[in-house]
Amino acid sequence: MNILIVDDELAIREGIKRTIQKAYPQYGIYLAANPDEAVQLLRGRPIDIVLTDILMPGMTGLELMQLTKAKYPNIKWVIISAYSEFEYAKEAVRLGAVDYLLKPIGKDMLLEMIVRLSDKIGSEVEIVKESKMLKNNLKFLREAVFQRWASGLNIGGMDMASVIANHQKFQLIMVKMESDKLVHLEHFIIDNVLTEMMDTYGKGFATSFDAKSVLGLITINEEKSIKAMLEQLRIHLKKYLRVPFQILQTEVLYDFDAIPNEVRRMHQDSISHEFEYYATGGSQVIEVALQYIRTYYNTDLTLEKVASIVYLNPVYFSQVFKQKTGYGFKEYVIHLRMEQAKQLLIHPQLKLADISEKVGYQDVKHFTQVFRKKFNVTPTEYRQEHRIEVRTVR
Repeated sequence: MNILIVDDELAIREGIKRTIQKAYPQYGIYLAANPDEAVQLLRGRPIDIVLTDILMPGMTGLELMQLTKAKYPNIKWVIISAYSEFEYAKEAVRLGAVDYLLKPIGKDMLLEMIVRLSDKIGSEVEIVKESKMLKNNLKFLREAVFQRWASGLNIGGMDMASVIANHQKFQLIMVKMESDKLVHLEHFIIDNVLTEMMDTYGKGFATSFDAKSVLGLITINEEKSIKAMLEQLRIHLKKYLRVPFQILQTEVLYDFDAIPNEVRRMHQDSISHEFEYYATGGSQVIEVALQYIRTYYNTDLTLEKVASIVYLNPVYFSQVFKQKTGYGFKEYVIHLRMEQAKQLLIHPQLKLADISEKVGYQDVKHFTQVFRKKFNVTPTEYRQEHRIEVRTVR
């Protein structure tokens, strides 16, 4: 059995791996620091179980699961998170997660979950796996042949008759990305979203055409429209993609021999076609950032680190954060730390140095200065005033 652990914290990934390997040395354990690495591993290896964190750079674990469930329906998904909010758990269950574990994860709970899932996976009929593998192999072969056909390359005598028979009339859709970095994850997202849209609006398939383009062929159902499908495709891509993109299409075609020329035309049209940009201003992006800040406010938290979590440029993230929250990034972190410090100062048994460290300051003097600037009293004065208030109430 193969298990994939996806978490941007090295200590978490390695800790889970050690626990499982010690109990089950025969299992294959694979590690991914982000969704991009996870996608590459999912594509290259038969994974049975995925344990994924919620908040990671570029994409949440819930989004990763949502985007890959259709392509890998037999994988058992387990969400691991620092959050106990009911909404996260409810969404995980809705998307098909088989379990939801809170950090820090207890070893006994982790191993019990692995045993339970191992039994479930072991009971699956082997012939179903073989049938799925055959289906996938045929799909990859068809897409590889179509890719060469669309590029005007020789397909080595492969028969396209079955594909042609299923698509007496069709349209081509190309999604092209603009990026100076590798876009493995983005390719995967477009492939999945485009395939899902085509299954909803008609029949067809998608293939990775080149390093920055995905090509789809679709026959639209009579009661559906290509315009509605492309609008839904655009909405989904703006939600998930972190790079500019274009959506190009052909008119209805009847001749497969016309495909290479149409693809060349779309590439030519893309030069004058405007790129659409990821909708970064949405409150969902800031909510993810806020959840991360609330969890790690007492660590060495930087603007650059949080911006990477939501996959934004730090300068732009700073602007959007201020616009949505009314706080500057540094101001918001200080606000969280000071409010927590006030709560901790209520407890007389806690030393000032301990409180300072708990809210993210190694230097007590610096903590005192920040606290005084925020509340116009020192931590010690605040503690004394609070004690007086408590005695007065009594």
